[in-house]
Amino acid sequence: MSKSPVKPARPATATSSETSRPTVRHAVIQLLRDFNMTTIFGNPGSTELPLFLDFPPDFRYQLGLQEAVVVGMADGYAQATRNAAFINLHSAAGVGNAMGAIFTAYKNGTPLVITAGQQARAILPYDPFLSSANAAELPKPYVKYSIEPARAEDVPQALARAYYMAMQQPCGPVLVSIPADDWARPCSYVEPRMVSTAIAPEPKVLEHMGAALDACQRPAFVVGSGVDRDSAWDSVLQLAERHNARVWTAPMCSRAGFPGDHRLFAGYLPAEREKIVALLGGHDLILVLGAPAFTYHVEGTGPHIPEGASLFQMVDDANIAAWTPNGTSLICSTDLGVQALLNRPAPPARPLPEARRQPARAEPSSPMSVAYLLQTLDEVRARDSIIVEEAPSARPVMHRYMPIYLSETFYTMASGGLGYGMAATIGVALGKPGRRIISLIGDGSSLYTFQALWNAVQLKLPITFIIVKNGRYAALEEFAPTFGFEPGSQLEGCSLPGIDFVALAKGMGCKAVHVDDAAALHDALRTGLQSDGPVLLEIDVA
Repeated sequence: MSKSPVKPARPATATSSETSRPTVRHAVIQLLRDFNMTTIFGNPGSTELPLFLDFPPDFRYQLGLQEAVVVGMADGYAQATRNAAFINLHSAAGVGNAMGAIFTAYKNGTPLVITAGQQARAILPYDPFLSSANAAELPKPYVKYSIEPARAEDVPQALARAYYMAMQQPCGPVLVSIPADDWARPCSYVEPRMVSTAIAPEPKVLEHMGAALDACQRPAFVVGSGVDRDSAWDSVLQLAERHNARVWTAPMCSRAGFPGDHRLFAGYLPAEREKIVALLGGHDLILVLGAPAFTYHVEGTGPHIPEGASLFQMVDDANIAAWTPNGTSLICSTDLGVQALLNRPAPPARPLPEARRQPARAEPSSPMSVAYLLQTLDEVRARDSIIVEEAPSARPVMHRYMPIYLSETFYTMASGGLGYGMAATIGVALGKPGRRIISLIGDGSSLYTFQALWNAVQLKLPITFIIVKNGRYAALEEFAPTFGFEPGSQLEGCSLPGIDFVALAKGMGCKAVHVDDAAALHDALRTGLQSDGPVLLEIDVA
C-alpha cells in the first residue's frame, strides 16, 4: 500500500492546554494526527463516547448508519488515500455487525486500524452489560493483529504498533479493544517512527526469475490486485511491452493491474483450474504478479499449469507463496521486484502474441441486455472516471464491454461477501475529492448497505449509482449448474420482486431515475454522469 517508510506529519508534542502527562485520549488524538488519520469512521455507542470529549476541530467524523457501512467506507477511503483508515466500533455488537466487511478488507489487503469499545475495567469481573468477552479473539482470523492492552497507559503504544502492522505488506486490518475508562487515564505521548513497509526482492531468486524470463519464448503475465495496490501499474506495463508478453488478469481481483484496451491484454482468468490451464496453454513461462497462483471457486482436477510451462510468482504475502502448488515464488513488493527485472539488460526481441478477440457489438433490445448497458456506459463515461463495482452476475460482461484504462480507477471486493460496493463508493469519493465516481451495483448487492446512500447525500458527493436490476440473485442461478442443477432452474431464495430503488433513494434525499428503455439509456447515463451531487439510476436488464 505504501512504497516508502511511514513519515510522521509532525512531531508529537503537547499543546498548551495539556500537561506533561497527557490522558490516553490526548495521546491517541496526537498519534492519529502524526499518522494522517484525522478522519474517523464510526457508529458510536456508549463505550466509545469518552474518545469524543472535546472533539478536535481538525478531525472529521464520518457516521455510518450500520457498522458494515462504517468499515466499507473506511476500506474504500484507505485504498483511495493509500494510508490506513481509522475506525471506531461499538464493543462486541458493533464488531459482530462489521465482521463481513472486516473479512472483505482482509481479502482486499486494506490497511484499517479498528478500535472497539469495551466496558470499564473496574466492572469487567461482573460480566457487565455491553462488555466484550475475549475481545481480542472476536475478529480473528481476519485481522493481522488484535489486542486489549493490559493497562490503560499501554493504549497509545498498542495503536502505534497496530498502525505499523496494518501498513506492512501484506496490508490488512488490525483491532485494538479499549475499555471506556482508559481514555481519561494519564499516560505518555508516543513518538511516531519511520518504519519500512516494502519488501525488497532476494537477489538470488530474482536472478533465477529474470534469467528464465529472458530465455523463454512465449511468456504470459498474470496480474493481480497487488499491482495497483503497490503502484506498480506503469512498471508492469513497461515489463510486458519489453517481453511482448500476453497479459491476463488473475481470478477474483479487487483491483485492475493492466490497461484493458492494450494490445497485449488477453482478458480475465476464471476461478476454475481446468479453464485456467486451457487459456494459458501454449505459453512456456507464466509470471504471476501481485496475485495468488491461483484462486479457485470450484474444485478441479489435473495440473495447475499447462504442460511444458514453468511458473514464477512475485507476491508480498508469504502465506500465499507457501500454498502455491508449483514453481518459484519471490516474496517482495511488486513494484520493487518489477523494477529490479526492468534493470536487467533488454532480452532478445520476441514477436507480438495474437491479439485478443473483441466481442460483437451489443445491440438494443427489450428488456435491454447487461452488455448493452455496460457498452453504453463505457462510451459515455470519461476514461479517468472511477468504477466501484459489486455486480457479480454482470462482472463477466463488464470484463468484455467496459475496459479499465488507468491505474486506481477500479475497486471491487475480493472476498465474495456482498455489502462492499455501496459503502466503499463513499470512501473512495472522500479519498479522491472532485473525481467522478460510478457505483455499479447489482440490485441484490445494494441491499446489504443501501443506507450508505444517505452519506452520499449528506456529503453532496459526485457519485452516479447504477443499480443493475434483474430482480434476482442472478450470480447464484448462473453458478447452480456447477452443483448439478439444470440450466435455467428456478432456485429457492433467489428472486427479488417488488423493490422500488427509486423510492428508496428518494426517501434518503437522493435524486433517482428509472430506466427500462434502451433508447433512453444514453441520455440518462450522460445526465447522471454530469450531476453535481449523487444520483441513482435504476436500470432494468434482462
